[in-house]
Amino acid sequence: MNIVTNSRENGARTVDMRLEVVVIPVSDVDRAKTFYRSLGWRLDADFPVGDTFRVVQFTPPGSPSSIHFGTGITSAVPGSAQGLYLVVSDIEAARADLIGRGADVSELFHRAGPGQPAVSGRDPEGRSYGSYATFSDPDGNGWILQEITARLPGRVEADATFTSPAELATALRRAAAAHGEHEKRSGGLHDVNWPDWYAEYMVAEQTGKRLPV
Repeated sequence: MNIVTNSRENGARTVDMRLEVVVIPVSDVDRAKTFYRSLGWRLDADFPVGDTFRVVQFTPPGSPSSIHFGTGITSAVPGSAQGLYLVVSDIEAARADLIGRGADVSELFHRAGPGQPAVSGRDPEGRSYGSYATFSDPDGNGWILQEITARLPGRVEADATFTSPAELATALRRAAAAHGEHEKRSGGLHDVNWPDWYAEYMVAEQTGKRLPV
C-alpha cells in the first residue's frame, strides 16, 4: 500500500496525517452528551468500560474531525479547552442555528487583522477569516465560530469539496453574485458558459487560487 502522497513541505513529499479527534475535559459526561447532542452534532460512540472508563465521540455537521470526552481519558481540568475553532461559510446562519438549539452564543465580532482587537459586528467588508462568534459548553470549554468563504493561497491542497448542501448553496450564491459583476463588465451580455465560470470560481475560492473576473 502506497501511503506517500503529494503533500509537500520544503519541496519534499510527506505522509498524510489527518487530525481525527480533539479531547475536551468535562466534569459531567451525561450533561456534556446532552449539550452536544442538542447542537445537532452526530453521536458516533458511547463506550463505557466498568466505572473507571468511558469515551463519548461527537462529530460537528460537515466536519472530518470529532471530539472525545468521558471518564478516564484526560487529566486536564474540566473547562480548560479553549480556542476550539468551528469554521462556517455563513456565520449569521450558524449563530442563529446554535441559538435556536439553546446555545448561549456571543454577538458577532470581527478583527481588522491578525492580533488586532475585537470590534463589534460582522466584518464590514465581508472578508474571509474576519468574522467571529463564541460559545461554551456547560463546563466552559470555549468554541469559536469563524467565517471562511475563500481560503488563503496554498491552504488547501486537494480539490474543492463541500461538506453539506447548505455550504454548497452558499458558495453558489457567492459565485452568482460575482458572475453578475462579470456580466456587467462584459457589457451586460448573457454568458452562455456560465456553468464553467461558476465552477472555476467556486474551485478557485475554496482552494485559494486567483478568482476569475
